[in-house]
Amino acid sequence: MLSSLKNIFKIPDLRNKILFTIMMVAVYRFGTTIRVPGIDHQAIKQLQDAASTQGAIGFLNLFSGGAFESFSIFALGIMPYITASIIMQILGVVIPKLEQLQQQGAVGQRKITQYTRYVTIALATLQATGLVFVFGTGRGAGYLSVNAPSVPILPDGLWPRGYLIIPTLVAGTAVLMWMGELISQRGIGNGMSMIIFASVVAGMPYGFWSILVQDKYFWFILIIALTLAIIVAIVIIELGQRRIPVQFAKRVVGRRMYGGQNTYIPLKVNQSGVIPVIFASSILLIPVIATNVLGAADSGWRRQVTEWVNEYIVNPQNIVYITLFALMIIAFAYFYNTIAFDPVRQADQIRRQGGFIPGVRPGPQTERYLARIVNRITLPGAVFIAIVATIPYVVTWMAGIQSLGFAGTSLLIAVGVALEVMRQIDSQLTLRNYEGFLK
Repeated sequence: MLSSLKNIFKIPDLRNKILFTIMMVAVYRFGTTIRVPGIDHQAIKQLQDAASTQGAIGFLNLFSGGAFESFSIFALGIMPYITASIIMQILGVVIPKLEQLQQQGAVGQRKITQYTRYVTIALATLQATGLVFVFGTGRGAGYLSVNAPSVPILPDGLWPRGYLIIPTLVAGTAVLMWMGELISQRGIGNGMSMIIFASVVAGMPYGFWSILVQDKYFWFILIIALTLAIIVAIVIIELGQRRIPVQFAKRVVGRRMYGGQNTYIPLKVNQSGVIPVIFASSILLIPVIATNVLGAADSGWRRQVTEWVNEYIVNPQNIVYITLFALMIIAFAYFYNTIAFDPVRQADQIRRQGGFIPGVRPGPQTERYLARIVNRITLPGAVFIAIVATIPYVVTWMAGIQSLGFAGTSLLIAVGVALEVMRQIDSQLTLRNYEGFLK
């Protein structure tokens, strides 16, 4: 391991990429500490207490690296870009023009990237406006509890400072998107993934320290062991593949013979990654936003609806929330895999290239075979994601602690990004005849 680390800095190109990535991550972490002007400190303290519960606000705070709870210029984080990318991927299935662009290679991908940027700015504008109006007027109390004191983050009202904060938050998201693209071009790894990685890892040390502060020494040791076990399990699942063999028939073109090789289609066990968790968390935010639109009255049906949402939808230590969250993750895993992997298109591509799966006839039988394999490997992957995502909530419920040193989603992201970066570094080292990490 030490020799491999030394080899990294022996290659000037790889060394410059790693240093550039570290520098951009440092700039991002510095930006998360710059708070938008005119924010009430008492309201920020209330927001930080709400984020520590790992509920709806905790999820938003996780992907912003703590910037959301302090309402910094990067409070929206990279989530608008992630949502825009998912929307464009889904629209690519239903809009023929986008489907054609996806099949045009690099040229089409550049156009899709440009469209994704426009959608990102639009989503960031909507989210920034919603956050400023909800928390700026004090209606964010529904995120905390019905009886929580409501302190507006803008003590002087929305005008004019609130309308200055909206473009500030949108500009912060645009800067993060630009930084992510710079890392992808001049650094190591995927830029957006590296920003998310820096966000989720930044909060782990404080999370573990908060358990020690509560004098939960037994649970601290148990959680450390559980974290290591989950990391090992994530590595095994992330590297797990179902390889479907494909053979290509030989054909003679002129005086040369082509084809005749054997290859395989790699299907990952966890093909959807953390996208089902993002989908499920976003859907669970809808009732919370609806209750804030209704408002929490002192009595009547509106108060009952708000109390029910706060007890069963927002509270991560409630068995109803945990069960609903897990079931939605499994459902969205199947939904995403049906979009990401099309058996009909894959079978048609194999047939056009003169290939076939041994023991399976080309055409409809290949389509049914691929669909059955995808459905079978999706279930264990989806169940695994649901277990990892809900384990922190179960442990906090059993231990009686407010927050945990890690979140299952953060571990999924951190391990996945670390493995991808190690693959890229390993390929660079192997290309230059150095010993890599992966053996």
